[in-house]
Amino acid sequence: MMKPRRRWGAARAGGSGKVVQAEFVVSSASPDRFPSDGLPEIAFLGRSNAGKSSIINRLVGQRGLAHTSNRPGRTRTINFYRVDQAFYFVDLPGYGYAEVSREQTRQWKKLIEDYLRERKTLALAVIVLDVRRGWMESDQALRNWLEHFSRRYLVIATKIDKLNQAQQKGGLEAIAQEAGSPVPFSALTGRGVRDLWQAISKTLNQSQM
Repeated sequence: MMKPRRRWGAARAGGSGKVVQAEFVVSSASPDRFPSDGLPEIAFLGRSNAGKSSIINRLVGQRGLAHTSNRPGRTRTINFYRVDQAFYFVDLPGYGYAEVSREQTRQWKKLIEDYLRERKTLALAVIVLDVRRGWMESDQALRNWLEHFSRRYLVIATKIDKLNQAQQKGGLEAIAQEAGSPVPFSALTGRGVRDLWQAISKTLNQSQM
């Protein structure tokens, strides 16, 4: 008998629903150690200090699931977190951090590009921008790269709580000028959690069609 397709609701952690289970699975710099169960993946990409790990922790309601650090550039592998035994959040190495060697930067770039180009289970790429800085050259290169390979992506403007209302409006408008309307997000207050889950739920539902 064929298994019924699972439909994802709009609200998860931080909304009216909650994540049943979220667990770290593997950290790898080699594709041969990536999960092979075929579950869809939501990948988070951004500069080293943009707050990718904090977003993942806030979404699943587990403060220490994805490692965060005051020292940017600590994530040097691709980290997979299985959610509800049904899909993965994927934390990719941060880019644009000046204190790593040129060779390390080259290796990270290849790892990220190989994943984004070859990974058949990638359902959505989430570009994480610090709203105070907006689009930087490396962010723009990533966006162009995703568009070139027809990868679906969503833009998140994080650390929104660090600005006053007028500054928030200006930062969001500046980001929107280059790539639609970003989702304003704060790992501290939870702003944007429901909106991000809605986008993820929509993507997961579409991936089952």
